[in-house]
Amino acid sequence: MSAIRHALSIKREDDFAQWYQEVISAADMAEESGVRGCMVIKPWGYGIWERMQRLLDDRIKQAGVQNAYFPLFIPLANFEREAAHVEGFAKEMAVVTHHRLIADGEGGLVPDPAAKLEEPLVVRPTSETIIGDAMSRWIQSWRDLPLKLNQWANVVRWEMRTRMFLRTSEFLWQEGHTAHATAEEAKVETMRALEMYRAFAEEDVALPVIAGEKPENERFPGARETWSIEAMMQDGKALQAGTSHYLGTNFAEAANIRYQDREGGQELCHTVSWGMSTRMVGGLIMTHGDDDGLRVPPALAPFQVVILPMLRDKPEDAALLEYCEALRASLAGQSALGEPLRVLLDTRPGKAAAKRWDWVRKGAPVIIEVGGRDMENGVVSLLRRDALWDINTGKPAFENPTCEAAAQTVPTILAGMQSGLFTEARDRREANIIRDITDMAGLSEYYGEDQHRPGWVEVQWSKPSGEGLEAVISQLKALKLTFRNVPMNTPPADGSCIFTGKPAVERIYVARAY
Repeated sequence: MSAIRHALSIKREDDFAQWYQEVISAADMAEESGVRGCMVIKPWGYGIWERMQRLLDDRIKQAGVQNAYFPLFIPLANFEREAAHVEGFAKEMAVVTHHRLIADGEGGLVPDPAAKLEEPLVVRPTSETIIGDAMSRWIQSWRDLPLKLNQWANVVRWEMRTRMFLRTSEFLWQEGHTAHATAEEAKVETMRALEMYRAFAEEDVALPVIAGEKPENERFPGARETWSIEAMMQDGKALQAGTSHYLGTNFAEAANIRYQDREGGQELCHTVSWGMSTRMVGGLIMTHGDDDGLRVPPALAPFQVVILPMLRDKPEDAALLEYCEALRASLAGQSALGEPLRVLLDTRPGKAAAKRWDWVRKGAPVIIEVGGRDMENGVVSLLRRDALWDINTGKPAFENPTCEAAAQTVPTILAGMQSGLFTEARDRREANIIRDITDMAGLSEYYGEDQHRPGWVEVQWSKPSGEGLEAVISQLKALKLTFRNVPMNTPPADGSCIFTGKPAVERIYVARAY
C-alpha cells in the first residue's frame, strides 16, 4: 500500500475549522467581500446554490405555494407591533437612518443631517411583519384561504462571529409564509414544510437529517411551535438545516390578518413560516468533503461530468476535440437522477493534470480525461470523485471504458454515488449518537474538557419550563451544549430526566452545534 498525497494541505482530523475554510478556497466557491460577514459567492459555489434553489423550488410549487417578492426595507413600526419578534432579532438588525451622503470637507463622505429618515428602516432579518401587512390586505374572507406564499431573497442579521456559508451577516434563503383558517390546517402546513425539507435534504443533498420539534427556548421569536431538521457534520457537531414554525395567531393579531368566516364573523388567521438558507451549502461541505476538497452529490453538481482533452497546442488537437465533443454529446443525451446529464467539455488552456485537480477540489462527480492514445484506442480515462484513489498504488483510480461504455454507465455511476454519499453520512451519524447516558455526571464525563468531542447524546428529560428550564440550559452551556430537537417517531420515554431526576416525558438530542 502506497501513501496517498492529498490535494489539500490541511486534513479534517488535524483542524476541521481550517480544513473547511481551505475547501471553500480550493474549490473556488466563495471569497471575503471586504465587508465583515458578507461574502462573494463565486460561480461554482453559486451553481450549487442554484441547483438547490431549483430542486427545492420545484418541491415548493408542487404544494401549491406561489413565489412573490417583498421589499428589502421594513419600517421599524412593523417590528414594534410584535414585541416578542423584535426582542428575538433586535440585536441583529441593520438599520437605515439616512437617505443621502455629503462630503465631509476632508475627502470623505458622511450622512447628510438634512436627509435623516422620519422613521428608521430595518434591512429585513426575516419578512413576517411586512408579509403580514400584505396578507392583511389580500385576505378578506374564507374564500381567500389558505394563502401560500414564498420568496427567494437575501436577509441581513448582524452576526458578531461569522463563517462563510454557515453564519454570515447577509445570506440567501427562501422563506415561505402561509395563512390558514384554523390551527389544524396551519399545523398540517407546518409539518408538510418540515417533511419537504427532510426529503430535499436526504434525496437531493444526500444529507441524513433528524426531524423533530425544538424545545421552548429554541423557538423562533413569536412562534408557538418550531420544528427543525438537524444534520450531523463530520466533526460530530449539529447543524440546523431547515425550520418550520407554527406561529398561531400572534402575527395575525399584530398585523390584523383576519377573514370573514362562512357565518359572517371575523376571525384571526393562523400563520406559518418556514425557511432554508445558503447554510445548506456549508452543510454539504462539512458532510461530504474529504482531504482532497469538496465532493458534490450528483443531484446538486452544476456539471456532473467534466471532460478534459489533453491538448498539446498541435494540429492533432482538432481531432481530439472532435472526439471529445462526440463524447460530450453522447453523455448529454443520457439522463441521470431524473434529468438530462449536465456535461462540460473543458477546453481551457493548461495541462490536463492541473485541470484535473482543479475539478477534484471542486468535487465534480465524474472527471474524464482523454489523450491522443485514448482516442486511438477508442477509450477514455474515467475518475470517480467518490472513489478517487487506488489504495494499493497511491495513485488516482482511473478506469478505462470505451466511449460507448462510458456513456451507458455514467448514469448508473451517478445514481450510485448519490445514494452512496447518503449512506456514508448516515452510517457515520448513527455511529456517533450516544444513547446510554442517564445522568448529568455521565454527560459531563462524555464531553468533559474536550472541545472537539464528536457526537450527539440522546437523553430523556421531564420538559421543565420557566426557571427549571433556565437551570437546565445553564447546565448545558457549561459544557458548550445546546438542545437540538425532540425526534419524531422515536420510542417513548421510559426513564428519569437526566437533569431533574423526575419522570421523563420525551427524548431529546443535545450536542455542540454550529
